Amino acid sequence: MSMRLTSHQLVQFCKRIPSDAFESLKFYQMKKITALFLFIAIGISVSAQNENEFQPTGKVFINVFSNFNASFSDGVNESAFALDRVYFGYQYNLSENFSGKLNFDIGNPGVGKLEMVAYIKNAYITYAKNRFSVNFGMISTTQFKVQEKFWGYRYIMKSYQDEYKLGSSADLGISASYDFTDWLSADVILVNGEGYKNVQADNDYRAGFGLSLAPVKGLTLRGYFDALTSENMQTSVASFVGYKFSKGSIGIEYNMQNNTGKESGRELSGISSYATLSLIKNMKFYARYDMIASNVIDGASWNLSKDGSLIMAGFEYQPVKGVKFAPNYRLWDPADGAKAPIHYFFMSCELKF
Repeated sequence: MSMRLTSHQLVQFCKRIPSDAFESLKFYQMKKITALFLFIAIGISVSAQNENEFQPTGKVFINVFSNFNASFSDGVNESAFALDRVYFGYQYNLSENFSGKLNFDIGNPGVGKLEMVAYIKNAYITYAKNRFSVNFGMISTTQFKVQEKFWGYRYIMKSYQDEYKLGSSADLGISASYDFTDWLSADVILVNGEGYKNVQADNDYRAGFGLSLAPVKGLTLRGYFDALTSENMQTSVASFVGYKFSKGSIGIEYNMQNNTGKESGRELSGISSYATLSLIKNMKFYARYDMIASNVIDGASWNLSKDGSLIMAGFEYQPVKGVKFAPNYRLWDPADGAKAPIHYFFMSCELKF
């Protein structure tokens, strides 16, 4: 037996349903719809937040400098394989503004019978936001950082001030920099002054100020001054002009230091000029000229044994990323006329990963 409702009967049936039943049904449906939209909105919000939220990251880095070298001077020939330096460390980005770096420098101390010694070269935290940054701890110094980066061949030879001991590449202290515009920046630094191998040997401090300009594309101008507090205050002045173009770069720097080693009356000065040229894929040609001189005290140059000039030329070949080979020729011409010039051949190598 089947029963059919006409439209009129259906209308009459609906009229007999209490009105509050419809209201309850509507409210129930609205709650479900509202809950559904709220759930979707929360999901989208959490997803967007997770995507935009900073994720701390870090990486291990290793950098190895090695070479084969041979020297020829006044009938005396010497040759050797050498492991110059190994950098081993870790960099970590703690947040959008804070990061840290730990770097061990493993190298030949140059004294005693030890072949290799490990030092903590860098152990610092950095805060950077917008155009401002500050570093605290065992930091990289700013004295020749721009020049070293511009020279670009640290594994072949140190930049001028580092090579001739006018300053250390790292020290314990604090530094800050600010980019006023895209072409003007300034930096200040306050460190112990002994470098990263002697953490604090006395109560003296080395304070410096630097100014960098990039007035046109590719051109860098840099001026720097620092003072090492002591009874005989040591002061250093460095100036640099460099230009990079599509196929290479060219740079020149002048450096001067008064009361070197906090010894009254001692002066060091000199220039370094260098150029690179890239004409072949994965290959660059480079050349460099250095000159260092000391002043005369009591009728003789106090640093005569280390004064002189250097000429270097060679090329760099990079077969794969992270590996570089750089054969080069060097001529060291001592300022002491009693010493013969020294000719060097180097096959320098860098491994970086």
